[in-house]
Amino acid sequence: MTQDDNILYYGDNLPIMREEIPSQSVDLVYLDPPFNSNRNYNVLYQDEGGLDSEAQITAFEDTWHWDMKAEETYQELIMDAPSQISDMIGAFRGFIGTNQMMAYLVMMTIRLIELHRILKDTGSLYLHCDPTASHYLKMLLDTIFGGDQFRNEIIWKRTSAHSDTKQGVIHMGRIHDTILFYTKSNNVKRNEVYLPYDQTYIDRFYRYVDEDGRKYRLGDLTGPGGASKGNPSYEFMGVTRYWRYSRESMEELSKQGRIIQTKPGRVPAYKRYLDEMPGVPLQDMWTDLTPIGAQAKERLGYPTQKPVSLLERIIKASSKKGDVVLDPFCGCGTAIHTAQKLKRKWIGIDVTHLAIALLKYRLKDGFDIEAEKDYKIHGEPQDLAGAVQLAQDHRFQFQWWALSLIQAKPFGGQEGSKKGKKGKDRGIDGIINFIDDKKGKAKRVIVQVKSGKVKSGDIRDLKGTIEREKAEIGVFITLQNPTKDMNTEAASSGFYRSEEWHTQYPKLQILTIENLLNGMTVSMPPIKQTFKKAAKEMKWKEKQRVLFDKG
Repeated sequence: MTQDDNILYYGDNLPIMREEIPSQSVDLVYLDPPFNSNRNYNVLYQDEGGLDSEAQITAFEDTWHWDMKAEETYQELIMDAPSQISDMIGAFRGFIGTNQMMAYLVMMTIRLIELHRILKDTGSLYLHCDPTASHYLKMLLDTIFGGDQFRNEIIWKRTSAHSDTKQGVIHMGRIHDTILFYTKSNNVKRNEVYLPYDQTYIDRFYRYVDEDGRKYRLGDLTGPGGASKGNPSYEFMGVTRYWRYSRESMEELSKQGRIIQTKPGRVPAYKRYLDEMPGVPLQDMWTDLTPIGAQAKERLGYPTQKPVSLLERIIKASSKKGDVVLDPFCGCGTAIHTAQKLKRKWIGIDVTHLAIALLKYRLKDGFDIEAEKDYKIHGEPQDLAGAVQLAQDHRFQFQWWALSLIQAKPFGGQEGSKKGKKGKDRGIDGIINFIDDKKGKAKRVIVQVKSGKVKSGDIRDLKGTIEREKAEIGVFITLQNPTKDMNTEAASSGFYRSEEWHTQYPKLQILTIENLLNGMTVSMPPIKQTFKKAAKEMKWKEKQRVLFDKG
């Protein structure tokens, strides 16, 4: 890997980091592991055998399980990790037991070891987590990075105040996430970030206004500590004091109009202008970043999506242009999007083709950049043999990847995406919404994906689904070549005519994976609304729109 290229990887981030990313090659790591995608706060401190823990501690959705893979990873840490890490993870097991929380901590530990390896000595890591596990993760990070490299436990207010007491819960409203900030060494990149002053603060302290309308406050000119600190003593404007500056400097400031004496005999003061102040230095409590609401333009429909403003703050604080940013759990790609926007290099990794597809559309719509042309993409099938292998390994991953080839939205959004399961899909795997009339009415292309044997009965079933759903067009994607009877059955469906475009489109279309890999696509009106295009990023205005619609 050369980091002259931006790279997007599909797959498990552990082997990818081990095999593809060199030591000390990354400047900034941001990770938001999928420990609690739906924020259900279920009680998961339960032995895998079914026995309740004595301490009913809330934890996560069942993303992680104590299975053979978790046990093998635990044994690897005990045998091969540095002694302080193996001792720590062993102590966790003795305290927590073999449950989902322990599985999560084991899988995170082995990945944090790799992240420490690939970080440059000047690099930083931000781990975004939930208060349910932040204390354990902090202990792990202290062990791997060193306690002296802990910088901040950042509190991000992710939602507004609410109460769950009507649901019978005991806890207070849970409205924040935790971001653990660590560095590789003391020689770290650091850019001071300033926030605007609160209006109440401005009104209280910047009470004076110059003739030209500039607000200012009065600053002390006397020298703290007096003679003991070496401050000069002299008479200025009729007042004798120990002053901060020499007589010459005071006279120059007076000529510039920067010194004011409100009344004769009063101690002169320095005019500190509001427009010259950088703002409030960034603190570890972030309450000013608006979460992504249900109607936000930025919203993609991804369950753990974070706002661009949050990632902008992190990336600006701990990197510079041209630096490499890594997100090993990139999801819908907010960190990658923001790195591209801020002219950083980037590496994104995710284990679902759904996330990879979403990120490709996001980069295309936001920056007009494309996979293989403007950045590298590893792990997606590049030919028919690769597609066959994906279908054999994981049918639903194959389905999401196949839908991405025609920019179709998986039916039901992200439902089932974390568990690899499908809900009641009514014979629909994907949808493309489009508008082709002046009324703006949404119309639909419904999509079915088949990775196994196909027959003419499948096409008859799809015809029935098109009629039942009142869809304009149906698309049947198949890994195998269609039979003659299938083509005949599809042709018998006739055409959908777009009055706006004065064009006919086959009502039922069969596309093979080989067709799609060779550039064929759906024959339909050109205005597609499945993924609403993100406005191009502009230097003077941050603008980002929804990729997924609600439909």
